[in-house]
Amino acid sequence: MAVLNNIEKREQKRELTEKQQSFLQHLIETKGDAKEAAKLAGYSSPHHHVVKSLKSEILEITKEVLATSAPKAAFKLIEIMESNRPVVQANNKLAAATTLLDRVGVAKVDKVDVNHNVGGGIFLMPDKAPIQIDQEHYTVIEHEE
Repeated sequence: MAVLNNIEKREQKRELTEKQQSFLQHLIETKGDAKEAAKLAGYSSPHHHVVKSLKSEILEITKEVLATSAPKAAFKLIEIMESNRPVVQANNKLAAATTLLDRVGVAKVDKVDVNHNVGGGIFLMPDKAPIQIDQEHYTVIEHEE
């Protein structure tokens, strides 16, 4: 499996012991059974401490496994969609394929249309300041009635 080849590349990020590398390889071979992988790698104590110490590497493997399975899930969706005959457990298969594709980033696009049309609006004016006019600058016009 392609995931096994990437374990060596992962070692460049952090130095792993042979036992830890073995655990990661057995984790893939046992299809995710951490207890069995720990046993096969030679760990005698509970596998929880191994999982905790290799959490980032295990998550990276998990992402790779899901990404590797994504094309199969996509084709399963198409197969079920185009089938003229009833498909056994079609709803379960559709849900599993959809979930897997969502987790690897191939998801339906939810678009939210936000349009805000405002008639009018608020116009902010500066503070009013008193105006001083000297008598020589104005003239009084009297209104005739």
